[in-house]
Amino acid sequence: MSDEYATSASIYDAIYTSRKDYGKEADRVRELIAAHSRIPVKTLLDVACGTGLHDQFLAEHYELEGLDFSPAMLAEARKRVPNVKFHEGDMSNFDLGKQFDAVTCLFSAIGHMTTLEQLQAAIGCMAKHLKPGGVLIIEPFVDPSEWVRGKVSVDLVEDQKIARVTVSELDGHVAHLDMLHFADWDEEAGTAKFLRATHDVAMYTRDEFTSAFQHAGLEVSFDKDGLMGRGLYVGVKNS
Repeated sequence: MSDEYATSASIYDAIYTSRKDYGKEADRVRELIAAHSRIPVKTLLDVACGTGLHDQFLAEHYELEGLDFSPAMLAEARKRVPNVKFHEGDMSNFDLGKQFDAVTCLFSAIGHMTTLEQLQAAIGCMAKHLKPGGVLIIEPFVDPSEWVRGKVSVDLVEDQKIARVTVSELDGHVAHLDMLHFADWDEEAGTAKFLRATHDVAMYTRDEFTSAFQHAGLEVSFDKDGLMGRGLYVGVKNS
């Protein structure tokens, strides 16, 4: 898998910290873990941890480890939360040789699994790293029924002179996102740094997610509000 974030990791944080309250989201994740877990939760694995924006808050409450496929994102995470152990790996086939009381996969990272086989493999792999009675929380991408065709979005971080334009196309259940970043504006010279990143992100139905959780031996429920309106799937591993 190529590192799609290699060119944009340096400005990822600026864009998303201007849009999301990571501390508040981490608190909501903790509430759900406490409400659903059948065992005391001391250890947590954050899969697709990115630059550690959730981890900086979760690490205050759990013995936390993180995993991501992107070396560029992990480099940022290690600087942000230096006391956390981060692993490089693919969410569909990693093996850390241990189990955790809780596992999370947030901000629609599961959408990078673009086939049902990959989705099932990833959820199965996360479930294998979960102790019996523990909780798996996954934040999906948008539901296929909610996709808006032809949408162009613009994100601005004015105080840091960063702009991002995202153009999307749909191929079946997979959205192709073409993200054009402009940073380091020099008004006097009339120049800016240009970075481009492309991502394929898959959408799955509630039935498809439910089936994948059940296939992995998890009891599953759906929290419709979630962290940012996309919902959250909460799975509990059978004893």
